[in-house]
Amino acid sequence: MALVMNMKENEKKIIEIIDKLRPFLVNDGGNIEFVKYENNIVYVKIKGACSNCHMLDITLKDGIEAAIKEEVPEVKEVVNIK
Repeated sequence: MALVMNMKENEKKIIEIIDKLRPFLVNDGGNIEFVKYENNIVYVKIKGACSNCHMLDITLKDGIEAAIKEEVPEVKEVVNIK
């Protein structure tokens, strides 16, 4: 039961972080959608101009993933679902 509660709490934190980061992507003509949190991996969908940007990997790993891991250390990685 505690594990399930922790997963839900982590998911809530992750969504809050994504919501804080969203305006930066929207400014560049993109967006980000939370898909799921499973086995300590966050699945997102990058949309709009950001989905085809040559900087996507850097944005995903050095920006989004780093911000999420800082707040939720259990997260192993953030994966973009195309």
